[in-house]
Amino acid sequence: MTSWRPAPRIRLKALGLHWRGDRLLAAEVLDDAGRVKGVRPLGGSVEFGETAEAAVLREFREELGITVETTGIPFFMENIYSHDGTAGHEILAIFDVVFDADIFADATRIEFPEGDGTTCFAAWFALDTLDAPDGPQLYPHGLKAHLLKDRGPGALPGTNRILPD
Repeated sequence: MTSWRPAPRIRLKALGLHWRGDRLLAAEVLDDAGRVKGVRPLGGSVEFGETAEAAVLREFREELGITVETTGIPFFMENIYSHDGTAGHEILAIFDVVFDADIFADATRIEFPEGDGTTCFAAWFALDTLDAPDGPQLYPHGLKAHLLKDRGPGALPGTNRILPD
């Protein structure tokens, strides 16, 4: 197993929030022992000369082999963190993304290759199960609070739409 460590510099990343009802599509984040310690929306690094929007579209195409569309404007978060003892620092452009509802309609868990050939897994997670004592953490820290901020009862996470009664 390869042990991933953050780069020793600030990185710009683009992430996509895709919702299936109230469930967020997120990839598993593993510790060095291969245990799931959390989940993170799909996406990756913005390459030199590339916009953040182009990067999130490219990342979904490369990772899942699908075309997505962004909806609305992104919000930004600064993420200073530690992964298995190594400090990381990134600026995140986070977009809502949509794709055809028939894609992965029967899937509960999706296997996909990372750029380095590592096999990864993604699934849809109910927001209320994330950051709970017995559930996985949602990375970056603070994302769940942002998604719930200014949303009244019945609001669909990631949007300003209200769910029907």
